[in-house]
Amino acid sequence: MSRPEHKYAPISPYLMVHDGNAALDFYRSAFAAAVSETYPHEGKLGHATLHINGSDIMLSDEFPSAAPEMRAPKSLGGTTVTISLAVDDADAWFERAVAAGATVLRPLKDEFYGRMGKLQDPFGHSWSIVGPKKP
Repeated sequence: MSRPEHKYAPISPYLMVHDGNAALDFYRSAFAAAVSETYPHEGKLGHATLHINGSDIMLSDEFPSAAPEMRAPKSLGGTTVTISLAVDDADAWFERAVAAGATVLRPLKDEFYGRMGKLQDPFGHSWSIVGPKKP
């Protein structure tokens, strides 16, 4: 699907994954992602743009022969960043992501800046879910 009129956010993370189509399914389920465009390439996911809670995330399958500098966490043996997702109800978002297959790296806890927990998605990317403290 394509939406040429789509305006991208000023800064959008671009994630590399193994099995891009499974990643789309996960992000839809875990983070209520709306997929605004997808482009297949060589039998894999060449590019996709997702809209998650007011922000854009782009992703594709890894293409080592075309872009050897861009690797998925599985190839790297980890990730170098954490994506921080600010939400209205950290518990609801966290629980939905875990139910969809995310792994808990740090349970939700009230901190001085709000309620935060950390997850790893099935593709190796780290996510901090941050919301208001519980009343």
